[in-house]
Amino acid sequence: MDTKLAYIIAILGAACWGLIGLFVQFLYDFGFTAWDVVAIRAIFSAVLLLLYVSLFKRELLKIQLKHLPLFIGSGIISIVFFNWCLFTVMDQANISLAVVLLYTGPLFVTILSRIFFKESLTIRKGLAIFITLTGCAFVVGLLPSIDTVITASTLLIGVGSGFFYALYSIFAKVSSRHYGSLTITTYSFICASVFMASSSQLYQKVHLLFHWDVLIFSLGLALVPTIVAYLLYTKGLQYIESSRASILSTIEPVVAIGIGFLFFQDILTFWQWMGVFLVLSSIILAAETSQKKDKKKTAVAQA
Repeated sequence: MDTKLAYIIAILGAACWGLIGLFVQFLYDFGFTAWDVVAIRAIFSAVLLLLYVSLFKRELLKIQLKHLPLFIGSGIISIVFFNWCLFTVMDQANISLAVVLLYTGPLFVTILSRIFFKESLTIRKGLAIFITLTGCAFVVGLLPSIDTVITASTLLIGVGSGFFYALYSIFAKVSSRHYGSLTITTYSFICASVFMASSSQLYQKVHLLFHWDVLIFSLGLALVPTIVAYLLYTKGLQYIESSRASILSTIEPVVAIGIGFLFFQDILTFWQWMGVFLVLSSIILAAETSQKKDKKKTAVAQA
């Protein structure tokens, strides 16, 4: 796959993550808790993926048992744990702080990718991460005035959300050496759904899922900001560095803010527009740096 196309696919996947607010807010209004929504997201996604693969791509269900820990890692350690950390910070502090701490993820991905994949650690990549964090802080309203009081435990859990979020790129990158994005996404959500089914209390609200509107929004949550998002991001991850892919994923809060502006009458301030500009700039910086690197490699190969 062409590198430019891989970047576009990864960005589209992250953009789909940003659409989650359209579906989650309705489920919250219907009486589901944050943990219930995580369970709905994981279980519905796993069922839909397993149904599709079983009917049309059964050969993709074949995996080696020695690789199962990779799917447990991406499904439970990453997807489930980062959601728990994220929602805990939202409860103990506020959404703005939770989002900014979540997007320490690219920093962790860059460090871990350097350790495990020997990816380059450049000044421009570091600059892109710094611009990303600053932009996200502006987008969610944490900057320019910081008036949030935070405890050490909340800060630690918030940084934990970024760390566990980062682990998806690491586990999925290793898995992509052996399997395609559909197999990786399917088994990741199977693992996540098994864990959530046993740890959540969603069974007490099963009767709510039989309402047509709840069912439609639950299916929408599973399809667009989950299945499509993870499939696209994981596909792009096969062809670009994990650290760069994680920087591209920060388009998500920008899309989320746009959804609020378009559908929920949210008013954007000058500083939020500034944050959008910074996040987009960091994405361009990360992509441009990679393309220059690819051109140099091509030139050397042809020499």
